[in-house]
Amino acid sequence: MFRKRNLVLQSLRRVNLNNLETLISRRLSVSTHSNAETGIFSLAGELASLVEETSSPHVDDTKPRSRMELKRSLELRLKKKVKEQYTNGKFSDLLKKVIARPETLRDAYDCIRLNSNVPITERDGNVAFAFDSMAEELSSGVFDVASNTFSLVAKDKTKEVLFLPSVALKVVQEAIRIVLEVVFSPHFSKISHSCRSGRGRGSALKFISNSVSRSDWCFTLSLNKKMDASVFESLLSVMEEKVEDISLSVLLRSMFEAQVLNLEFGGFPKGHGLPQEGVLSRVLMNIYLDRFDHEFYRISMRHEALDRDSQTDEDGLGSKLRSWFRRKAGEQDLKSPLEKDIAVRVYCCRFMDEIFFSVSGPKKVAVDIRSEAIDFLRNSLHLDIVDEIDPSPCETTSGLRVLGTLVRKNLRESPAVKAVHKLKEKVKLFALQKEEAWTLGTVRIGKKWLGHGLKKVKESEIRGLADSNSTLSQISCHRKAGMETDHWYKVLLRIWMEDVLRTSADRSEEFILSKHIVEPTIPQELRDAFYKFQNSAAAYVSSETAKVEALLPCPLSHEKPVFFGDVVAPTNAIRRRLFRYGLVTSEGYARTNTMLILQDTAQIIDWFSGLVRRWVIWYGGCSNFDEIKALIDNEIRKSCIRTLASKYRIHENEIEKRLDIELSTIPSAEDIEQEIQLEKLDSPAFDRDEHLTYGISNSGLCLLSLARIVSESRPCNCFVAGCSMAAPAVYTLHAMERQKFPGWKTGFSVCIPSSLNGRRIGLCKQHLKDLYVGQISLQAIDFGAWR
Repeated sequence: MFRKRNLVLQSLRRVNLNNLETLISRRLSVSTHSNAETGIFSLAGELASLVEETSSPHVDDTKPRSRMELKRSLELRLKKKVKEQYTNGKFSDLLKKVIARPETLRDAYDCIRLNSNVPITERDGNVAFAFDSMAEELSSGVFDVASNTFSLVAKDKTKEVLFLPSVALKVVQEAIRIVLEVVFSPHFSKISHSCRSGRGRGSALKFISNSVSRSDWCFTLSLNKKMDASVFESLLSVMEEKVEDISLSVLLRSMFEAQVLNLEFGGFPKGHGLPQEGVLSRVLMNIYLDRFDHEFYRISMRHEALDRDSQTDEDGLGSKLRSWFRRKAGEQDLKSPLEKDIAVRVYCCRFMDEIFFSVSGPKKVAVDIRSEAIDFLRNSLHLDIVDEIDPSPCETTSGLRVLGTLVRKNLRESPAVKAVHKLKEKVKLFALQKEEAWTLGTVRIGKKWLGHGLKKVKESEIRGLADSNSTLSQISCHRKAGMETDHWYKVLLRIWMEDVLRTSADRSEEFILSKHIVEPTIPQELRDAFYKFQNSAAAYVSSETAKVEALLPCPLSHEKPVFFGDVVAPTNAIRRRLFRYGLVTSEGYARTNTMLILQDTAQIIDWFSGLVRRWVIWYGGCSNFDEIKALIDNEIRKSCIRTLASKYRIHENEIEKRLDIELSTIPSAEDIEQEIQLEKLDSPAFDRDEHLTYGISNSGLCLLSLARIVSESRPCNCFVAGCSMAAPAVYTLHAMERQKFPGWKTGFSVCIPSSLNGRRIGLCKQHLKDLYVGQISLQAIDFGAWR
């Protein structure tokens, strides 16, 4: 009875109250006249129909759908066709009845165009006629994969060769990808955070940070293996468990022989939109590594539920096994809190080919789990493991590199300790402010001293004001004939500074003016008072804080420390990349990026704002996000302004005044929090789905330089797949770095192959902006347009 009442209440909540009142009044009026004929007042039937009307979604045709919503609708359309082929526990004839259909190939091509940010309402006449013939070739088994493949050879001494598919073969691979995801994705394990909606890099980092806070040991496994014949045959055998289609296996084998599957374990980070990652790479990798995901559950059961060494009573084994099944099923564990602390817990998270483990328990268990996992990967999956490192303690380690970030275990401070640390920070900040004010004042006096010195040099050139006994008059004999006054003064300063720099490690202008010019002339009492204050503040921060912490009440014996997982952005690696890409000097000061000067103003600003946008989205939840804000304010924004100032050869302040609106796309540190909220509100839910945006949302920024302007005698179209627009310019792609796997996530493209370094590509203005701001990736570019 209670269940029926709850169903009625849920139905009433879904009904519009105005419609309900209208319905009841209408039925009451009708029942008074026709009660004798109808006999029963069927309000329940009317309510049911009303609930059905209100629950049906109202489609607003006036509101345009985002490109990821359109992509999802296309994939759902193919999903229905795939499910129709399910018979006797397997999917059969997927190639002939689903993939080799003109409408399927058209939908796959539209998915590629949506990834390239090309409106699918615009029909591309260059390829529209080929779908019928392509479908016929696929169904008859005569589709030539080799003729739809091209290779790019590196121009350096390595002569590295990269095999890439043509647009036609990409369409076939995209159709196969959607079909295979429909078949295998529902069966993927929970520890896999890739290739499914709701599970991506963000959910993986959240799971890892939570598991680290409850663990004692952690380690990662780095895979390294290019697909060979043994791995491919093993992959086909796994697929045959759910798919019965010989023609599909033959087609995949032909792609493997043509080297266009581009499936590699390790080597480079996955999901970053790199061209060497194949269209089928993510689904095939997840199908293959799903065997490891299920093996992890067996490892977990052996150590958590079947460990007889830790049993204390006769019924302990059964209780632990029941508790283990409850946890895996998502139910609440009924064990006592004391047992929960003693028991072994094993956590695992996999994002593509990056595998993370954390263990709560003794080190021996962590070592055994790591050994069992490595044995299975090597012996059963035929994969190699590199950088074999023993499990490290979560509390003492400086952090573990996972998914391009640093994850570490930190102790959550009590309110009293927080108050002590807050007081220490206030004292340090106050002392720093006084030091900055002191330096600013002395530098200002030093600059006045420079002006006074120039005035004295000019007076020495006037006969009426010149002093023959002065030092300037005595050294004037060393002045070259015709030398200007300003030049002569700079020569004197340089000679003096060379003598000073022999004994000084700091070579900055401010330090020399403050320490070597002004401070020796300041009264001794004033100098002693300033440095005494600084020393007292430093002593208070170091010693007084320890004394105050010692006075804090000790925590009770039964209260255990509370830990939390901390995700840290790799700021040191980011600073090194800023120097490599020419945004800062070796000392860390912002500088002009010479490779961007020839591009338009909007394109230069888009390049810098694209880097900022990636940092804001990727590192918004990191604990050291304030350091990212400082980099945006002190390096990125200033480098953009100096690049534009060098382009137009005007002062930086004038650039800021003229381009104030355009530069607003690079937010200051105060506006970044607001930008994060606006980014979440403006972007639709499907645009944040990492399954739909795979290869786009985590794509890094690449560096392009202007090669030439397109003319009528040398025309060029946009290289982006599906785009028929003319390209106004041709750009050169620069491979600035090639990180070893697993690398740091810095906002830039981490591993562009050397075979693409120096390649020229044509891009229209819209797709150049999309590439800079992260709306498309390098995978959207057809590098075979010029061969």
